[in-house]
Amino acid sequence: MKNQFKIAVVQVGSEVMDKEKGVQKAIRYINKAGKNNAKIIVFPEAFIPAYPRAMSFGTVVGNRSQAGREDFRTYLKNAITVPGPETETLGKAVKKVGAYMVMGVVERDHEKSEGTLYCTALFFGPDGKLLGKHRKLKPTGSERLIWGEGDGSTMPVFDTPYGKLGALICWENYMPLARAAMYEKGVQIFVMPTADARDSWLSTVRHVAAEGRCFVLSCNQYTTKDMLPEGIICRDELAEWPNELTRGGSCIVDPLGEFVSEPVFGEEKIIYGDIDLDKIAEAQFDFDVTGHYSRPDVFQLKVNEKKQRNAEFFVD
Repeated sequence: MKNQFKIAVVQVGSEVMDKEKGVQKAIRYINKAGKNNAKIIVFPEAFIPAYPRAMSFGTVVGNRSQAGREDFRTYLKNAITVPGPETETLGKAVKKVGAYMVMGVVERDHEKSEGTLYCTALFFGPDGKLLGKHRKLKPTGSERLIWGEGDGSTMPVFDTPYGKLGALICWENYMPLARAAMYEKGVQIFVMPTADARDSWLSTVRHVAAEGRCFVLSCNQYTTKDMLPEGIICRDELAEWPNELTRGGSCIVDPLGEFVSEPVFGEEKIIYGDIDLDKIAEAQFDFDVTGHYSRPDVFQLKVNEKKQRNAEFFVD
C-alpha cells in the first residue's frame, strides 16, 4: 500500500443536459488533475449530465405539465448507460493519467424498461476499467420525482493501493445504517459527492470522517444560471433563484475531522490534498468504530446485498 499520495476533488459545473459536452469537460479536468500527479480524482454528484437543481420538470402534486415531460425526456436522453460509450471514453482518459476516479452521473436503466434514472457514482481503475458503481439508495426530497432507488447490490468498497475506496452520495450520509455498512467494509477513502453547499453539510463531512476514522472527500459543483441551456422549456422556474445556483464548498477532511483542504466557494476549481494513510492508525488509537469501540453483542446490522428483481424466470 502507498501511504502517501495526492488526491483531487474537482469542483466544476455540469454541461447541463448535454452528456457529450459533459464527458469532454470531464476529460479536460482529468488531464489537469493527472498532470498534478493526483492518484484519486473525484467529481460531483450527477456531474453528467447535471444535478437538476431548480428544475421541477413542471411537476406539482397530482399533475405533470407537457413542457415538463419534454424537459424530462431531454434529461433522460442525456443520461448514460453503464457500461456504455461514455464510460468507455472516460475510462480511456483515466488510463492516460493512471489514476483512480469516482464520477457522479445520472444513469439510465438499460436492463428493463429504460425509463428509470438513477443517481450513480462510478468507480474507474488506473487501467481505465470500470470497477463498479453505487446507485443512490434514497433520493432526497423532490429528487424522488426524478430518480429511482438503488438496492444493496451496489454498495462496493474497493481495495486499492491507496486504501479502501468507497462512496455514499449526498444525504445517504445522514443514514446511520448506510454509514455503518461502509465502516464495516473498512472504508478508508470515503467519497461523498454532494449537491449540498450549506454549512450544516460541512459539519456532516467532519463528523463522518471522525466517526469512521477515514479520509472524507466531499465534492460539490459550482453552478450559475448562465450554465443552463436556453433550450430548457420550464426555464421560468428559475426566475426566483439567485444567479449562483450552487456555491461549491468541496473539501477534504482527515480521520480526526480536521480539514486537509479547506472548503472552496464561489469558483470552479480543483482542490488538491496530500493524504497520509498512517493518520488513520493514529486516529484509531482511541476510537475504532468497527473494532474496539464496537459492541456486536449488543448491536448488529444486517445488509441485504442481493440484486432486487421484479420477476424470476425459469423453465420447468
